[in-house]
Amino acid sequence: MITPAQAAQILLDRRAARNELLAFTTLTNPYYVAADFHKRICLALEAIERGDIDRLMLFLPPRTGKSELGSRRFPAWYLGRNPLRQVICASYSTDLAVDFGRDVRNMVNSPEYKAIFPAVELAQDSQAANRWHTNHGGSYVAAGVGASITGRGADLLNIDDPIKDRREADSKTVKDALWAWYRSTAYTRLMPKASIVLTQTRWSPDDLAGRILNQKGEKWELIEFPAINDKGEALWPERYPRSELDRTRAVIGEREFSALYQQKPMPDEGTFFQRNWFGWYDPKELPECRKYMTSDFAVTEDDGDFTSIATHGVDANDDIYVAIDYWTGQTSADHWIDEICHQILRNKPMAFFGEGGPIRRSIEPFLLKRMRERKAFCRVDWVPSIADKTSRARAIQARASMGKVKLPNNEWGYSILSQLLSFPAGLNDDDVDMLSLLGRVIDEAHPATTTTKIIERPKDRYDRLFEQSNQEHTWRM
Repeated sequence: MITPAQAAQILLDRRAARNELLAFTTLTNPYYVAADFHKRICLALEAIERGDIDRLMLFLPPRTGKSELGSRRFPAWYLGRNPLRQVICASYSTDLAVDFGRDVRNMVNSPEYKAIFPAVELAQDSQAANRWHTNHGGSYVAAGVGASITGRGADLLNIDDPIKDRREADSKTVKDALWAWYRSTAYTRLMPKASIVLTQTRWSPDDLAGRILNQKGEKWELIEFPAINDKGEALWPERYPRSELDRTRAVIGEREFSALYQQKPMPDEGTFFQRNWFGWYDPKELPECRKYMTSDFAVTEDDGDFTSIATHGVDANDDIYVAIDYWTGQTSADHWIDEICHQILRNKPMAFFGEGGPIRRSIEPFLLKRMRERKAFCRVDWVPSIADKTSRARAIQARASMGKVKLPNNEWGYSILSQLLSFPAGLNDDDVDMLSLLGRVIDEAHPATTTTKIIERPKDRYDRLFEQSNQEHTWRM
């Protein structure tokens, strides 16, 4: 016998489940334990359901609950709130897609679901695991990527893990076929104002997500969760602590870990830059260096491009120690101008270099003003802009090819290496541009990067005679 208070709480929980995906998930799966990043995923999926966004990518490491939320709970919750709409869910194989379809169907047919959405149930004449309808005329279709879905419409196209394994990820034939299916089959099924959710672990720079992001014409909301963030913290320490992640990295290797766990896919070898050119250094054992700062600024906040700011070291042998201090992000100018000041105060560099042109004109007054306010004094120089990115990078490419460029053995270094190996075809190149600026100023012997040495004239016999005379005079005294 439940008490009135318990009955009231049950009604409140059901109301919350109708309106919030996370509440729906925990009510229909009492064993589900949500971390902070799961809450952010739920908020993004709720925005899809409301129509606030219509293109969403979610990148997460393996075994972090992405399918439970994206392919099981979300479609069921979505149809509960929109029983007239049509949903297509696809995965790398028909069997896996059908398993998801069966789970969603059984959830819709459960007593818990009916208590939350009492007006929604399965149609009596259409309840197959791979295709079923609601009693309002809405539908759910499960399909493997590459399978025909002709004749089906989608208000929601939900794609979960379109790549099965490394063999498929490295197969150009498989990736080309997946790309053709997405464009000619899946995308043509979209209804007016339809939404797409792509949830996956990254495999390669040109996987389905990479190819979509390299296209122009659509704006995608991108939410990615690396297993280890830039601060060295584990994404889900209660389940996968940093020690366990480090062990995984040691076993599977840097390429796999960077792609599957860090969402930073990189090729085995690069083209413009090659993996074996770069050495590694321990940030805790940095030799004595001259320090310089370089940057690559993104003009618009949250517009796909990143701002990268880093402090580098150059030792007596002209070896370059990249990113002894580093920051990257998609923020407004006031935020990254303060980050420039932070690094100046922490590292006392000999100079800060930025690229000239429109960006200089827009930020230089504010930058100098903020530096004076924070007493972050440093020489600031602006290097003429070069439109061709590969031309910009030639100087740092040459030094890297001679083994003169070392990366920090941390998350910063792995991320920067990923961009270098993907250049010039990669999705992002802000770190490459930032490093290119350093290569240019060193190669061109910019005054701020040169040191003046006093070279003594060789002594002739008159100098030696004069020194001897002084010594004798001093002795006699």
